[in-house]
Amino acid sequence: MDTLSAEGFTIGHLSRIVMAMDQHDGGALPAGDSVSPTTRQATERLIRRLECLLFPMEHAWSEAVESTQLQARTELLGVVIWDLAHQIHRARRHHCDPHAVPCLELSQAFDTAVGFATTLPDILAQLSLDAAAAFSGDPAARDASEVVSCYPGFYAIMVYRLAHRLFEFGVPLLPRLMTEIAHSQTGIDIHPGARIGSSFFIDHGTGVVIGETTEVGHRVTLYQGVTLGALNFPRDETGQIIRGQKRHPTIGDNVVVYSGATILGGTTTIGEGSIIGGNVWLTESVPPFSRVIAQPKIELKSSHR
Repeated sequence: MDTLSAEGFTIGHLSRIVMAMDQHDGGALPAGDSVSPTTRQATERLIRRLECLLFPMEHAWSEAVESTQLQARTELLGVVIWDLAHQIHRARRHHCDPHAVPCLELSQAFDTAVGFATTLPDILAQLSLDAAAAFSGDPAARDASEVVSCYPGFYAIMVYRLAHRLFEFGVPLLPRLMTEIAHSQTGIDIHPGARIGSSFFIDHGTGVVIGETTEVGHRVTLYQGVTLGALNFPRDETGQIIRGQKRHPTIGDNVVVYSGATILGGTTTIGEGSIIGGNVWLTESVPPFSRVIAQPKIELKSSHR
C-alpha cells in the first residue's frame, strides 16, 4: 500500500486504509441498501456533541482526549463531522456499490457534513444573540451562561437553529428528528422548516408550537402555550392535502406574544412592534404597533345577586 499523505486527505483515503487492513484480516466492506434510518439514540448523541462544541464552558465534553480547549474542540469537531456524515448517509436511501471506493453517497454525505460544519460560527453568533435576548428579557436570569445552561426555551432554539441549517442543506428526516427530540424534552415544538430571525426568546416555553411555514422576525418574544399554526389544510380534487404552500402566520419584528395566544393561517401577518395578549385567538392580520387583548367576561354568582 502506498503511503498516504495528510495533505489533501479525503473520505476516499479512509476507505483505502480500511481496504488495506482487510487484506490482513479477511474483512469486507459493507454494502447494500439503506433500509433503516438514523436512530433516535444516535441523534440525541449528535445534539449533545454539538451542544458541547458550541458551548464548552457550560457543557463540557467528557470524551475529550486532548487537554487544551482548542485541541479538544478541534477533536470534537472531527467527531461531529464523521458522526453527522454517517447519519446523513443513513437518512438518505442509498445503494453502495462494493466496487466503488469510496461509496459515492457516503462521500456526498461527508461533503454535506463539512459544509454544515463551516456554518457553525454563524449559528453560534445567532445563538449568542438569542441568549442575550433571554437575559435581557428575564429579570430572573443571572447571566447569559445561566440561560445557556438551564433554559428549555434556549435549548429548543439551539436545536432548531442546527436542524434548520441541515434542513436548508436538504437533509431528510434528521432535522425533524432533532426538533422532535427537543420537543419531547422541553414541550416546545418548532418545525425545522420555520424561518426565525435573530434575538429570539421563548420564555418558560411549555406548549409553544411553531409550524413549518411560519416566519418570525427579529427580537420576537413568545410565552408559554403560544401556537403559530395552520388554519386549515387545502386539498386537491382527490382529497389529498396540498403540500408546499404557506400555511402558518408571519410575525413581524419586535413583537411580543403572551401565553396561550393562538395565531393561525398562512395569510395572517402580525405587524411589527405589536403586542398580542394572553389567550387571544387570531385568524386575520394585525397592523404594525397594535395591541390585541382578549376581553374577559365577569359574571357574579347567582347566590350573590
